[in-house]
Amino acid sequence: MTVAPDRSELESLLAQIAREETELSFPAFGHDEGWRLGRTIRRLARERQLAVAIDVRLGEQQVFHSGLPGSTADNDDWIARKVRTTLRFGRSSLAIRLERDLELAGFDWLDPATFAVSGGCVPIRVGGAIVGTATVSGLPDHEDHALVVEGLRAMRV
Repeated sequence: MTVAPDRSELESLLAQIAREETELSFPAFGHDEGWRLGRTIRRLARERQLAVAIDVRLGEQQVFHSGLPGSTADNDDWIARKVRTTLRFGRSSLAIRLERDLELAGFDWLDPATFAVSGGCVPIRVGGAIVGTATVSGLPDHEDHALVVEGLRAMRV
């Protein structure tokens, strides 16, 4: 039996995500970096035999997409909805889900056919401005998020 995190754990996760989003800002990020990020996340997923789909976008343009064995078109739909959530609120989709869970904000008005209040999409920032997104779908949402963050961190080295 899995025990749901308590309020203090959720608040701690939300603070961690805010730190990640600040820490993982880039001085510049273009098409080549987007492709490299996608390949990095794909390599990590392949090494672990994860059945995920991966998406990297600059603005509205998809610059990398890969569906690994075991992923489906349903993962692509989840990606599209997670991206819309991140772009709408300017935060990672996991942060939005945690805010909903903590009842800090009501997101029940979001059309679930358009938006996914589920982790896995992280904004890509340059100088504080969102220039794109990186998204994974196929794992529990906190694991989708963690895989994207791991890829972003690898890009900063």
